[in-house]
Amino acid sequence: MDHSNEDRLKIALLLVGFGGLATGLILHVAARPDLAQTVWFAGVVPILAALLVEILRSLWRGEVGLDIVAALSMSSALAFGETLAAAVVAVMYSGGTFLESFAEGRARREMRDLLSRVPRMATRYRDNGLVDVPLDDIEPGDRLLIRQGDVVAADGTVASASAFLDTSALTGESLPVRVDAGGEAMSGSTNAGEAFDLIASRPAKDSTYAGIVRLVEEAQRSKAPMSRLADRWSLGFLAVTVGLAFAAWWFTGDPIRAVAVLVVATPCPLILAVPVALVAGLSRAAHFGVLIKGAGALETMANIRTLILDKTGTLTDGQPRIVSMDSHLGMDEDELLRLAAALEQASKHPMAQAIVAAARTRGLSLPVPSEVTEVPGEGVAGRVEGRVVLVGGHGFVSDRVERTAVEHPALAAGAVLVAVGIDGQLAGHLIMADPLRDGARDMLSSLRGQGVKRILLATGDRREVAERVTQGLGLDGIRAGLTPDQKVLLVLTEHKRGPVMMVGDGVNDAPALAAADVGVAMGARGAAASAEAADVVLLVDRIDRLGAGMEIAHGARRIALESVVAGIGLSVLGMVAAALGYLSPVQGALLQEAIDVAVILNALRALRISPAAAPPSAPAPVAMETGLPGKVPK
Repeated sequence: MDHSNEDRLKIALLLVGFGGLATGLILHVAARPDLAQTVWFAGVVPILAALLVEILRSLWRGEVGLDIVAALSMSSALAFGETLAAAVVAVMYSGGTFLESFAEGRARREMRDLLSRVPRMATRYRDNGLVDVPLDDIEPGDRLLIRQGDVVAADGTVASASAFLDTSALTGESLPVRVDAGGEAMSGSTNAGEAFDLIASRPAKDSTYAGIVRLVEEAQRSKAPMSRLADRWSLGFLAVTVGLAFAAWWFTGDPIRAVAVLVVATPCPLILAVPVALVAGLSRAAHFGVLIKGAGALETMANIRTLILDKTGTLTDGQPRIVSMDSHLGMDEDELLRLAAALEQASKHPMAQAIVAAARTRGLSLPVPSEVTEVPGEGVAGRVEGRVVLVGGHGFVSDRVERTAVEHPALAAGAVLVAVGIDGQLAGHLIMADPLRDGARDMLSSLRGQGVKRILLATGDRREVAERVTQGLGLDGIRAGLTPDQKVLLVLTEHKRGPVMMVGDGVNDAPALAAADVGVAMGARGAAASAEAADVVLLVDRIDRLGAGMEIAHGARRIALESVVAGIGLSVLGMVAAALGYLSPVQGALLQEAIDVAVILNALRALRISPAAAPPSAPAPVAMETGLPGKVPK
């Protein structure tokens, strides 16, 4: 039976139960108690029959649920003539199942929105025309037309001058992102500007958005350890309920007290509170661009004690940037950068593309170079506006210009020197480095406040580079020069101290992510292998979103526990009061529903968690705006 049929059946049972209860009350007021009893009985039977079928299905699957308590309460109430109490319990039970569906649907709303955005067709250029094709027919190299308002069907590169993409459904960023020609466009984003052409880089089924959809579907089917623990608690709760009901009947000789105990016993704090709160947490985290693959991973995040961070592409941007410039001919820095970037447009080297990106960020107009020659790994030479320009390593440029007394500046560990020669003279130097991500410092401070005791850096880079980049972060340790196997060993070693979270972005991080209790992948630019191995994927290329995800995990778990403790506590007090004769079966049924509604509403509070660690919406980093190719080595 699919979900729509199940929902229709639940609504029908609720209408039958409510109709029978209301009609019986009218007949009772009209002095027809015998007929009222019959109507109440008739309203309970179909609900009890549907409940018994569901119980048998659960037992066939090897599951013992707390629906047995509801069946016992209705059956015993009918058996001892408490038809009004049975009718109230029937309405409360059918109403509770409907409310459960509503609550879980509400909690999954943002995930459903994500799934509903999956495009079915794409418009492809073929034989000098356009044709709509199914997504499965898209192949790498296909040229697609993305109309205004269309959802990008596959990962690819922008083939038009520029594109404006709304990535809010994926990353939580409210402002459209500008992607220039050659820049990468993420599948699942929406075209917020004019129509543009896209060259598909991989099949739609292997694209970012298709992977996200698969992860969401897995998350919806997941079951958290806390939920499994609640299942075990439910058996104990069932035993306590039956034992207390039998004791009340045994010691007082009044079976009505046993009926009252059974109808007041509410299983909702156990069977509803935990999954609703955790699924609501998953949905809330997705709103902030943190895709958690399941409720189990969400719960584990709340218990993390050690955090291990990769450096390149995780703690740092993973792409070189200009950190300073030296001009030796009295030339303005912008002019030095403009001429260098104009020539570097002819190169696909990551350093060259970073220089071009820096010039465009400053709004510099870049002319087209001519007579370009490139020595791979060394530098580029050519003409820009009639001037001879050289850009490359210090040795490459100095060998091709007049000898000068100018020495290149001292470099910090991990920095790279790019020399610029103009018209036969050494014009200046650009110092480039892979800087620390914005928000990294605040994020680490936030995680320490959330119970993380140890924060370590694990990198394959040199130790002096790692120490320079992380200076002042207050890390508990730096492990440099590590191979992928050594990263896995570090994770396993740290696991002895408590649950471990590993954050990385590259293929070489995938084994360590899989070995950690919670693996986190930088999914916006990271390798598919790391995203598949991870339990959490950051859909926006910002490390500070991890703090928001951790805060949501803590909040959702706390709300789930609060609901369980408060709900079960109230239920037990109600059962004791019923056993002592202070509550009639009808009063007990009403109390049961009040507790159920309170527990579900409390669990839905997880949808309103507002993490202090969540950064304000801002334009995406330069990397997404310019689509810089490549990464610096790890």
